[in-house]
This record gives sequence, C-alpha cells and structure tokens, in this order.
Amino acid sequence: MSLLFSSFTLSSPKGPLTLPNRIVIAPMCQYSAVNGEAQDWHLMHWGNLLNGGAGLFIIEATGVTPEGRITPACLGLWDDRTEAALKDKLSRARKLAPATPVFIQLAHAGRKASSATPWEGGQLLSLDQGGWETLAPSAIPQLKDERLPHELSKTELADLINAFVVAAQRAERVGVDGIELHGAHGYLIDQFLRDGTNQRTDQYGGSIENRTRLLQEVTATLVDVLGKGRVAVRLSPNDGIQGVDDSDTYALFDHAAKVLNDLGIAFLEIRDPLPEGTFGSGLGPRRAGHLKTLFKGPLIDTADYTADSAIAALAAGHADGIAFGCPYIANPDLVERIAAGQPWASSNPAQWYSQGAEGYTDYPAFNG
Repeated sequence: MSLLFSSFTLSSPKGPLTLPNRIVIAPMCQYSAVNGEAQDWHLMHWGNLLNGGAGLFIIEATGVTPEGRITPACLGLWDDRTEAALKDKLSRARKLAPATPVFIQLAHAGRKASSATPWEGGQLLSLDQGGWETLAPSAIPQLKDERLPHELSKTELADLINAFVVAAQRAERVGVDGIELHGAHGYLIDQFLRDGTNQRTDQYGGSIENRTRLLQEVTATLVDVLGKGRVAVRLSPNDGIQGVDDSDTYALFDHAAKVLNDLGIAFLEIRDPLPEGTFGSGLGPRRAGHLKTLFKGPLIDTADYTADSAIAALAAGHADGIAFGCPYIANPDLVERIAAGQPWASSNPAQWYSQGAEGYTDYPAFNG
C-alpha cells in the first residue's frame, strides 16, 4: 500500500486525532464571501471537498478582523454574524459527507489586505474603491507607488493577538477540530518574519529572535487557549511572493521551526515549491525535508506534487503528509484517482487561479 494511504495520528487534548490517510486538502481562498460571511458557494465547495476522501481538510484563509482580509470578498470570523454564517454552511456540509477532520486557517493579510480579487487585478484598492487602511510591521508598501501601510504599535499588536484568540474561540464554537495560523505568503506574520518588510527597532524587529516574536506569541497564546495539538502553523520559507524577502531565509526559518517545536502544535505545514525542472517524480533539494530534522512534530508539505512525487517525498522522510490544492478541486475523486493510478483532470475556474495580476503572476491565488 502507498505511504499516502497509511494513517497517522495528531495528538489532541480531546484525544488522538487519527487521519485515515496522508492526503490533506490545502487552504484555498475562494474570494466568494459577502461581508466576511460564508455563502452557498462555500456550502457546495466544502461539501464537495469533504466527500473527496482526504485525511484532513483545511478551510481557506479566514480574516480575524475586517481589515485583515486580503480582499473584500474574503471569508471572515470576527463577529456573531460571520460566526453564524460559517457554522451554518460548515455544519450542513459536514452532514452531507463522511466524518472528516477539519481545521480552519486564521489569517491577517497585513499590507496585502484591501486588494482586488486576483481576477480583477489583485491591486491595492483605493479608499474610493472600497479599500481600507492596511497594517504592517513597518510603513513599507509592497509596491513603491502604493499608499503606505500603518505601522502597528505595541498596543495594536496586543489587540491583534486578542483578535486571533477571539476568532479561535469562535472557530471552536463552529465545531472545527483545530485552527491553522497563517504565517506564509507575504501576509502579516510573514511580513514580521522578514527583514525586508520588518525594519522595526523594538522587540519585534531587528534580530531573528525578535522578528519571530509575533509568530511565537500568537502561536503560544492560541495553544494556551485551545490546547496542545489543536493549533497548526503554515510557513513558506522558499516563498518570496508579494514583496517579502529576507537576507538569510535559512537561518530565519530554522529558528522558526525550532521555536514552534517547543510549543506543542498539531503540525507544521510548509508551502515548499518543487525546484525548477523537477515537477513530477523528481524531488530535488527539499526545504521541508531539512525543516523536518528540526521540527519533531508532524510536518505537512504543500507543493506542486503529483502522486509519484508525493509518495517519493514521504518515502524520503521529507514530510508526514502531503497537501493538494487545485488538483483536488479539479478532481473531487483525487484519492480514488491516486489509488487507481488514474490521470488527473485539469481546471481553471476564477476562484482557483490568478489571472496574471501583479504580485500574483504564475502563482495560484487559491493557495491560502
């Protein structure tokens, strides 16, 4: 039997959470919410995914505040209204599907918030276009002609951490099995991690230890609230998308992995694109495999995997699970196709691919 179809267990204060296989549905932005509220689109989308046979489903990036959304059409979880909408759609979808563990990705887009949807260009929206003031570790825009983001004060950072806590408590009431903290893809926490976007001179800037402080504080606080084994984190060490960069990403993410290793999180998800020219069964040098030697808990790798390269990554010890995004959407029966060695269908709906927008070019906009 393929390693993809072996089970593995996540520890939890509610008891072991055993996944029937190592296929994970990656969080995928749908840009289909209204005022942060889940819609019938999400009911159909989630119901479809939950019936696909994956071991774990992670709901798309979900804003913990209105200004934390990537776009005005992004999902949110910051008040009773957004909580009720999400609970309604998710509970109904789960009733129509086999029992599947569900995590939800909680996020704040930072300076990349207030953007148009990818198929509308992905650019920063002006206030006249329905945009809003964005927040960041430092007043550095993604593009030189964009308006400056507001640099977060220490008091505002405390409020931000509390917003993640409140959203996590709401997620718990919704009935998910855990939450994933979004620390990837040039959004707020990733902006704090990188010295190209974080030029603060307080305890949240400067050294690697300081730049990982917010990641550590938010994660530790969420673990305290929800319990060990119910909080996961997503990072993207190879990802220079959306204007984030760092002078030493290896040292930075080695340190981040070690910090998270001490916090008792459920798993670490790495967005780790396959090296150029190795799409398919080839692996090439894997950053996830290196981080797996530092992070002792379960590690899930997200890349442009085929069935063969996913199996090879597991066999090489680079990961404990493999997350698929767009391939799973285009193939609701992906698990069966992998098991039978069948070819995969391809698809290109607006929700799942960018349309060449600046800052998103050649990058799947869905991969929250």
